[in-house]
Formats: sequence, structure tokens, C-alpha cells
Amino acid sequence: MLKDYIIAIIDFFYPPFRKFMTPQTFRYAACGGGNTLLDIFLYWVAFHFVLKGQDLHLPLVTISAKIAAFLISFAISFPTGYYLNRNIVFPGSTLLGRVQLFRYFLLVLICIALNYIFITLFVDQFGIYPTIAKALTTVVVVSFSYLTQKKFTFKIENAGDDPSATATDSK
Repeated sequence: MLKDYIIAIIDFFYPPFRKFMTPQTFRYAACGGGNTLLDIFLYWVAFHFVLKGQDLHLPLVTISAKIAAFLISFAISFPTGYYLNRNIVFPGSTLLGRVQLFRYFLLVLICIALNYIFITLFVDQFGIYPTIAKALTTVVVVSFSYLTQKKFTFKIENAGDDPSATATDSK
């Protein structure tokens, strides 16, 4: 199973970090880091090779290349991120799957807004190169996202529950 394979790989690299962080934090860093690198790489590919730095002209609206590249990379990194967070990082959440998905969707909407605001600010106001702006934006958004996911999206209702246990009510 893919989940077990991913956990085995991540946990193999955990021992040197045992003194600094919990297994859950390490899994979040590994999954989030991998998904973030994927997202930045996809953004770069979309901006340079798919869009060729040109705005995307649709029938009713024109989307700037920097935002269109974000939307393209997001279309892949969103489902990947949800899968990793639900199944690898926070499998002990006691919330129903549909509640997790709804809360994750709300968090994603907020993160999209933050991405738009910060990418636009960094590129248009500060003149930062779009890929660098995306990377800087990612630092802000990921920090906010981790805290929100842990305390809201995938929270454990009873603090005494084992965070490594798997919720069975919605799988």
C-alpha cells in the first residue's frame, strides 16, 4: 500500500531527528517539504514552459502568468497535500473524513488568498522574481497551514488519544 511505503521511507530517516521533534512533526516536515518542492517545481515548469511567462487569455478574463502558474501547480499539489496530511501526518484525527475535507478546503481557500496576496505583493510591489516570490510566499503559508491543520483541520477531539492511531470512522 502506498501509505505504508511512504511512512516506512519517512520513518527510516527519523532517528537522527528524534531529539528535536516528534514523529508527527517530522512526518509533516517531510511530507510538507516534499509536496512544497513539488509545488515550486511545478510552478517553475508552468511559468516557464507551459505559459512561457505569458498571461493566460481566457474568453472572459486574463490571468497573469504568475497566478496562472500558481493555479496549475496547485491543481496537483492540493490533492497530494490532502492525501499526505490525512493519511501520513494526521492519521489519528477523530474527525469524520467529510469534516476533515471541508475544513481542509476552507484552509486551502485561505491559503489561496494568502498565495495571491503575497505573490502579487512580492512580484508587483517589491520586484522579486516570480519563482523566488513563490518560495517566500510558501514559507508564510506553510507556517500558517501547519498550525491550522494540527489544531483545526485534523485535530484530535480527545487530547488523550494516540496521534499515531488511525481513525476508522470515515476511511
